[in-house]
Amino acid sequence: MKNMKSTYSISGVILAGGAGRRVGHRDKGLITLDGIPLIAHVVAGLTPQVENVIVSCNRNLQAYSAYSSTVVTDQRTDFKGPLSGLESTTPYLQSDYVAIVSCDMPHLPSDWVARLLISLSGPAKSEFDIAYAHDGVRAQYLCAVIKKRCLRTLSEFLDAGHRAVRDWYAMNRSMAVDFSDHGPCFRNYNALE
Repeated sequence: MKNMKSTYSISGVILAGGAGRRVGHRDKGLITLDGIPLIAHVVAGLTPQVENVIVSCNRNLQAYSAYSSTVVTDQRTDFKGPLSGLESTTPYLQSDYVAIVSCDMPHLPSDWVARLLISLSGPAKSEFDIAYAHDGVRAQYLCAVIKKRCLRTLSEFLDAGHRAVRDWYAMNRSMAVDFSDHGPCFRNYNALE
């Protein structure tokens, strides 16, 4: 596959702003795996695939600033979910596409961004605005590539009290991309282990 990064302008957004309810309210991105914070694993996998990396978090900003020069916090209060984190990054996005990923997905394939991007930039590119991974069992909504123009509807969606990523995707032209050949790579860390 050709180097999509050199052909299309794409920013990476790591969503690390959750309340961490399923991990004892710990800051999930800073939980270690093999002695290294999850955020470090995700940054290492994402950086070669994008032009720049933005981290969206709501606490421990200094710790996260070690992994990106652009660290932003939600403009909404009370942990309104990943879409609120994505919304907070929009003033910093200079690219036509944005790749989003959760901070707790350290084993993603090295070509996941390119595989999603080609679905949006290929022959059917005018038909879809969002491409997200499907691991063969479930949709991985927080592993997606989105056309930046699509983000214009985000604030209105959140202002109306909605939060579900899948519902926002359903309002836009979205498609699932089969990653069943890499199913185990989508394991995330939603429990204390």
